[in-house]
Amino acid sequence: MAYVLDHVVLWVADPVRSAAFYREVLGLEPLRLAEYRDGAAPFVSVRVSPSTILDLTPRSSAPALDATPGAEGSAGHPVNHVCLAMTAEEYDALRARLLAGGHRVTPDRADLYGARGPAPRSCYFPDPDGNVIEARHYDR
Repeated sequence: MAYVLDHVVLWVADPVRSAAFYREVLGLEPLRLAEYRDGAAPFVSVRVSPSTILDLTPRSSAPALDATPGAEGSAGHPVNHVCLAMTAEEYDALRARLLAGGHRVTPDRADLYGARGPAPRSCYFPDPDGNVIEARHYDR
């Protein structure tokens, strides 16, 4: 059996600000941004791949989601981190954008295990809400 990751929900203070970060720093295309601004969508998403998105959900909606039967107490909890895999060239460009933008980023780490085995280089950085993103590449 092979599952495909559909989406991850990240709790954010301001979905518009977060969408700008994910677009400008990571190059991820926002989805439903206009609809969110117009009040027609409850959150903004960013496209990671053709089959995967990140939902940038406002923390203010946590109480309503917490009321979902079977999900009591689950809304608003942080995720440890989300890892995005990319090519070596994309990794280098992302690190350059992070550093040029004054974003905090860890030094490169080698051989951290992931979905495709150990990666030659990985680094971690926070988004504007403190959600931790890991970037890595497998090709060298």
